[in-house]
Amino acid sequence: MPRRWDGNRWGIGVSLSTIAMRAMRAAMVPALFAVLVMPAAAQVTFGSPGDPPRLALGVGAFDITPSRSHKDARTAGEFRGEYRFPDMAWVLAPFVGASVTTDGAAYGYFGLGFDVNFGPSWVLTPNAAAGVFERGSGTNLGSWWEFRTGAELAYRFANQSRLGVALHHTSNAGLTKRNPGEQSVLVVYSIPMR
Repeated sequence: MPRRWDGNRWGIGVSLSTIAMRAMRAAMVPALFAVLVMPAAAQVTFGSPGDPPRLALGVGAFDITPSRSHKDARTAGEFRGEYRFPDMAWVLAPFVGASVTTDGAAYGYFGLGFDVNFGPSWVLTPNAAAGVFERGSGTNLGSWWEFRTGAELAYRFANQSRLGVALHHTSNAGLTKRNPGEQSVLVVYSIPMR
């Protein structure tokens, strides 16, 4: 990768394809974990057509890897709420959500996800979203429009509630010159809406 001067120090330019590959690797970590902890005979299926809509509530950390080249970048607490629709188009399930941070940032978004079931209890849900971002006093992501990709690994209980860990990368995908991106990690509890 070419080196460039950012005004303060020499840095390395990061392309959109590099960001996408890093997000893909982050999503693969929970998948690998799920495969390793599942019995060898576990059946892998896609989609959860029998599951009802869910309200997902999460708490965790926003910008867990703050950019050293941006003085405003720092880790903050994050609170998230999503309404997750049941499978609607083949295995795809839409969702809408909002998150806020302890630095006053807010993100309202919509997106799609799909379930990869490892037996009846473990569920990996890769997902992607896009929406409106307001930075508050924290990390400046460079745009009012941001994209989020990642995955959630959860345990599905008998009552169809879920408890899991979500990893996400948020970036403006190069829409503006400033695009530090951020990674977040949250514990998420999903409540079935029957």
